[in-house]
Amino acid sequence: MEVQETRVQTDRILTIPNILSMARLVGVPVFLWLILWPEFGGPESANRWALLVLALSGVSDYLDGKLARRWNQISSLGRILDPAADRLYILSTLVGLTWREILPWWLTAALLARELMLLIAVGFLGRHGYGPPQVNFLGKAATFNLMYAFPLLLLSVGSGWLQTLAAIFGWAFAGWGTALYWWAGILYVVQVRRIIRADTTAD
Repeated sequence: MEVQETRVQTDRILTIPNILSMARLVGVPVFLWLILWPEFGGPESANRWALLVLALSGVSDYLDGKLARRWNQISSLGRILDPAADRLYILSTLVGLTWREILPWWLTAALLARELMLLIAVGFLGRHGYGPPQVNFLGKAATFNLMYAFPLLLLSVGSGWLQTLAAIFGWAFAGWGTALYWWAGILYVVQVRRIIRADTTAD
């Protein structure tokens, strides 16, 4: 994920960061298949593979932004792909873990309500001829917290010291991530309001 002050440095499509974002997008239906229909390979085996997909998605999200900045490969496509992959990753994980009753419905509703709020805000921006605002550091931190939370909560299924430990840390990251997610969302709405107000004043 790029922070707000980054700028486009290349128009190339096939860069390593973009390939990592594309791989994360491919992982979304794979994860959903593993988590929603675990009977094909057995629940325990499906959970392990789903956990691996989640872990790889989190690693790829960290690497694509870091490598893009280090190798000067921040691209126009990457600035679209990376947040899109993050959104689909979070939404698919919410659907899958809620369906399996690993996540409570109220947490899913809170995160989906935030996404709806941003969707409406971006719609207002679009009506004024602006694209979506860039991801800021707070939004990045929120996403990272949730990306740690989801694999840990999936790992917490079952009984044992490892599952107990995963549940403690998983819920801690989920709580922090949800709070930061909403905080970042509110800041986005404030930013959108300022842009629209300035645009209206200029007109």
